[in-house]
Amino acid sequence: MSGGFLSRRALALAPSSTLAMGARAKQLQAEGRSVISFSVGEPGFPTPSHICEAAKCAIDSGRHGYTPTGGTPDLREAVAKSLSQKIGAPYKASQTIVSPGGKYSIYLTLLALLNPGDEVIIPAPYWVSYPEMVRLADGIPVFVESREEDGFAVSPEAVEKAITPKTKLVILNSPTNPSGQVTPPAVIEALGRLMEKRELWCLSDEIYDCLVFGGAIHRSIASVSDYCLDRTVVVNGCSKTYSMTGWRIGWIGANAAMAKAVDSIQSQTCSAPAFASQAAALAALTGPQDSVAIMAARFDQRRVLLHRLLNAIPGVSMAMPSGAFYALPNVSRLFGREFGGRRANTSLEFCEIALEKAHVAMVSGEGFGAPDHIRISYAASEKDIEEGCGRLAGLVGGMD
Repeated sequence: MSGGFLSRRALALAPSSTLAMGARAKQLQAEGRSVISFSVGEPGFPTPSHICEAAKCAIDSGRHGYTPTGGTPDLREAVAKSLSQKIGAPYKASQTIVSPGGKYSIYLTLLALLNPGDEVIIPAPYWVSYPEMVRLADGIPVFVESREEDGFAVSPEAVEKAITPKTKLVILNSPTNPSGQVTPPAVIEALGRLMEKRELWCLSDEIYDCLVFGGAIHRSIASVSDYCLDRTVVVNGCSKTYSMTGWRIGWIGANAAMAKAVDSIQSQTCSAPAFASQAAALAALTGPQDSVAIMAARFDQRRVLLHRLLNAIPGVSMAMPSGAFYALPNVSRLFGREFGGRRANTSLEFCEIALEKAHVAMVSGEGFGAPDHIRISYAASEKDIEEGCGRLAGLVGGMD
């Protein structure tokens, strides 16, 4: 059957490269292959027990119905408190909306802000879903390149050059997926002043804000000035900090009018997340935080291990990440070479060969706006990191 009946949105939408590679890896595993997966950004830790217990209690209490669209009052209060502490500015519960995941929180924000033809500046490398969600909201993504030698921190001067009369929004993500870098506070300050000068909005995706390593400092652009506080929509959630990806809880912090608009759109699309998930999120925010530090310490160890092992592979170079649990190794020196009888001319072809020949799943940088790179998630165990890097070294031809 032809696809002529589909909407232009559906036809134009590019599939998520991260989910596609993850699905392919799972298919090979189902076929009995031993696959090391570095493809999906999902913490490999169980959700802390006190969070699970809170969900069980919620189920046992019989509260299985709808909650208010924007989230339960106590959870919104907890979110407001968390935002206030992290950003250093007062947030009220009415300025928060709880949604089914950080990704949906981003999409709701774009739907609430963009009119057809509005331009959205997206620093590259970028998370694969940003440009597609902008297009779904009838906006136009405008990419601004950052340089590997600058730690992939976007230049405020480059952002300013990309601004046109149609520019409405800048998307920032720090710590960053896919590079794992934290944008320096001085750059955040300059970007905030630029926002105010050019009267722009900012969507600040801070989902990895608790995963910062090696002395790096995370700063929210919402903290730069009163203008930035009013015109920034901060997105966060439970998935990465508390290993709660499948619980589907994210939120925004914004001015009251923006929060109300997001609440209205959510009410007509999906309503609120399940009560049990919201109860779990409340326990995560208000309960013991020791698990956060434990998981962060393990990620820190894994990034150091991955950095050492990958940089020992001829033709591969990897900058040390400073946050999240991603790395963006440069593999361009491998292009044009044959591996196991197949030639790799692009990062996508190299990832396909690595999966086919070495059974290591990684994601091509092409979908992230970084065609010379591959994205690796080191949410995998130390054992898998060692095994996976060993397989890659064997595929490429040894280690330095």
